[in-house]
Amino acid sequence: MPEPVPLPEIMIFPSRLLSAATTEKLLNKLYTVKHVRQINVQGESLPEKITMGPGAGLDVDHSERRVIEVAGKKTELKVQVGRIFVEIDDIDHVEAALKDIEGICKEVLPFGFDLEVGRYSKYRPTVSDYKKGVR
Repeated sequence: MPEPVPLPEIMIFPSRLLSAATTEKLLNKLYTVKHVRQINVQGESLPEKITMGPGAGLDVDHSERRVIEVAGKKTELKVQVGRIFVEIDDIDHVEAALKDIEGICKEVLPFGFDLEVGRYSKYRPTVSDYKKGVR
């Protein structure tokens, strides 16, 4: 039985970490692109509390850790976004989606960015997942 082909992803790699306001604006515009299945973000963690040292246990008051509204849903932003992965619902729609996403990025990210097409997140369980009991 042939293995299913994973859905393609478009990786947006901004030239610098994004603020919460820029992240909110970019994600809302990306969700308007046709054939976007899901969007994942990755970046530097913004911890809620200090975990080590003399200030351990104290709250971290970082201005970028806040609730943003994306596609009508409120979400707490826990990272300062450095990469965005946009999953497209079919490989035949990648070219059109890439063109739309590039236009959005030029508008929202004037400081520069890179776009790549590939598969960056896992789409099937690994041997480690089986060993841990995660399926």
